Amino acid sequence: MTTTTEARTRGGRLMLNKVPEVTVWFWVIKVLCTTVGESFADWINMKLGVGLVNTAWIFTAVFVVVLAVQLRLKRYVPFPYWLTVVVVSVTGTLYTDILTDQLNVPLWISSAVFSVLLAVVFGVWWLRERTLSIHSVTTLPRESFYWLAVLVTFALGTATGDWTLELTGWSPGVSVLLPLGLIAAITLLWRFGANPVLSFWLAYILTRPLGANIGDWLASPKVAENPGDPTGLALGTFTTSLIFLGLILATVVYLTVTRSDVTETHEAAHTAPTTGDPRKERLALAGFGLLAVATASLLVWAHSQPHVGPAPEEDNTSAVQMAPGQAVKKFPPAKVAALKTLASTSLKDARSGNETGAHAAAQKLRDLWDADQASLQPLDRTGWTSIDAQMDKMLKTFGIDHSNPPMSPAQQEKELNALLTDMG
Repeated sequence: MTTTTEARTRGGRLMLNKVPEVTVWFWVIKVLCTTVGESFADWINMKLGVGLVNTAWIFTAVFVVVLAVQLRLKRYVPFPYWLTVVVVSVTGTLYTDILTDQLNVPLWISSAVFSVLLAVVFGVWWLRERTLSIHSVTTLPRESFYWLAVLVTFALGTATGDWTLELTGWSPGVSVLLPLGLIAAITLLWRFGANPVLSFWLAYILTRPLGANIGDWLASPKVAENPGDPTGLALGTFTTSLIFLGLILATVVYLTVTRSDVTETHEAAHTAPTTGDPRKERLALAGFGLLAVATASLLVWAHSQPHVGPAPEEDNTSAVQMAPGQAVKKFPPAKVAALKTLASTSLKDARSGNETGAHAAAQKLRDLWDADQASLQPLDRTGWTSIDAQMDKMLKTFGIDHSNPPMSPAQQEKELNALLTDMG
């Protein structure tokens, strides 16, 4: 799938094309990068206990650095280019996750917002450069528009992919089939004569949910811990990330050696291509419309079918009652102490009227508890369930992971005291 179109060059230093040729290798490595974006972000956020917001800050800083290196180059070089794609895949994923998990923004709203934002980026890019083709990324302004569009497509792909799972209740393995089928249909329409730029960007967006579902399928446990939880091959997020980072590295080395995806000459990057057949483009555009209607109909049908979704929040409340300190008896004392310290800090701030401090400490407590789940739950599932239930009650008083507004400080103090009592 190529993306040629008529272009004009405005002010800016002319360079060789900064984007690789769209060969099969482009799509292979793009899917690998999107899978890493899903699994690596989950591993750092959850397993290392860094927290969602802190992880987003870290990768935003890394993105700025690697993008600065990429922008300084005068031609496409495989390693810095694909490193930037890997980092932006993680960063875009995190931005959507923050909206969903931290700010409780519904996925359909995130999808709509990112769709509008992407349309704005493309609109400004077109008005300034008169092209959206990646074959003409030969100036700094065009490359800047390109990377901004890539960032938004990752965020949009994350939101729409997660929204699809929410609507249908499909497992990650089954969910792979939808974006894969849509990409295949787009490819057929492109071969027929569809606008290559439109075809490219539609497929580019769809590789995000495709790669994310592959990552979830590989990393998820074989047996769901709770109804509606994803199941897969149980490789884990760390192993999945290592496998795909290794595949990305191998592919980049191959491309560096063979230069099979490099636009070799200045003329190749700046020669205006032949325009397509307008009649076929119009017919293909109608085909895209039919494809959109068919996809929407499929999602509506799947949503109407009986399926097991995530358990309601009320169902997560455990009825297990244990003596003070009994629930954490088998947990490492250092981990329990860290949890109690954050709970005590939140309680202290709630009592003193420091709402911001109390909420921040409760948020950190939630992040730490989630990060420690993999190590604590196997030690004592009953104890973990008991603490998790009280943790959820406490978080609800702050409106964290719940749609309700924060409750009164007295209610927050009550649930924090109960949590500290349970932890001894």
